[in-house]
Amino acid sequence: MLKPSFGEPDQCFPLKGDSGIVQIRLRTTIIPEAITLEYVDKQEVAYERSSAPKNCRVYGWHRGYNADSAIETGKLFLLEEFSYDLEKSNAQTFNVLDSIGSGLVDTVRLDFTSNLGNPSHTCIYRVQVHGHEPTSISMLATQS
Repeated sequence: MLKPSFGEPDQCFPLKGDSGIVQIRLRTTIIPEAITLEYVDKQEVAYERSSAPKNCRVYGWHRGYNADSAIETGKLFLLEEFSYDLEKSNAQTFNVLDSIGSGLVDTVRLDFTSNLGNPSHTCIYRVQVHGHEPTSISMLATQS
């Protein structure tokens, strides 16, 4: 489980190796708009930061009541693909791709395909999924 660390050094969710997957079940169904990934603030850290994630693909789907339905029915879709840049802000927000339209998701998966060079682990400090709840129950019915 990912727990808030408030960006404190060494208080991350570590993934073994230079890549890994984090899957998050949202508390409610949303129409996704953006993803924020946060690494420890460079002003607070004097040691090397090679465990920062680099390349990531974010997928979403609506599982509903059947936990396996999205993968079985092929409704897993790419929300965004991005590269985290240590030279920018420690919290970086990436807009969801326009091509998904008004797809509903209640689960997201972050596939970290590389980090900045640390072979033993990749550190994730905070992930936020931004979006809004659908305005109509009929939208939920059409997605199920």
